[in-house]
Amino acid sequence: MKGSIVTLSMSRRALLAAGGAALTVALAACSGTDPLAEQANAGDNKNYIAGDGSVTEYGAAERKPPVQFTAALFDGKKIDAANFPGHVTVLNFWYAACAPCRSEAPDLQTLSKDFAAQGVEFLGVNVRDEQATAEAFERNFGLEYPSIADKDGGVLLALTKFVPPAAVPTTLVLDKKGRVSARILGIAEKGTLKALITGALAEN
Repeated sequence: MKGSIVTLSMSRRALLAAGGAALTVALAACSGTDPLAEQANAGDNKNYIAGDGSVTEYGAAERKPPVQFTAALFDGKKIDAANFPGHVTVLNFWYAACAPCRSEAPDLQTLSKDFAAQGVEFLGVNVRDEQATAEAFERNFGLEYPSIADKDGGVLLALTKFVPPAAVPTTLVLDKKGRVSARILGIAEKGTLKALITGALAEN
């Protein structure tokens, strides 16, 4: 299913004000019935904007240039998106107190193991937590792939130039050229994400 990319206007200050968690975003092209916009404005303190489960696939001709950002993992290792081309990459935006993030974590770990031999790399992007909280979550769910510490919103802001995450959790699949080929808003269902990764792997 193909969909259009929604223009997202978000400043670093807005990201910080949202605490990196509620992600109170301004969706410039949304209508009054947009479920994400409604949740952002509801003020119900549930600590996340739940995705609607929608999956957007971007055809090769629709994709923007390779994503660009630099960041650091919780262990201090530097990450540069310029190194993504050459393999499929999965980026998952999460934080520990997010209930949907907890629900999808076991499937993400399983898929990361299943696709490791094919060179697929998984990276978490933690939008809220301190290192101790994030590492406790990873231990609890047995996550073996690393996560970027993005409490300052730098990665999130950088990616809005390519495709808006717009919810937590959000999962992005990057093709072998480092371009966003698919986005899942909300829980990444195992079968759906597997199919999206398989499709990206099959591309030249």
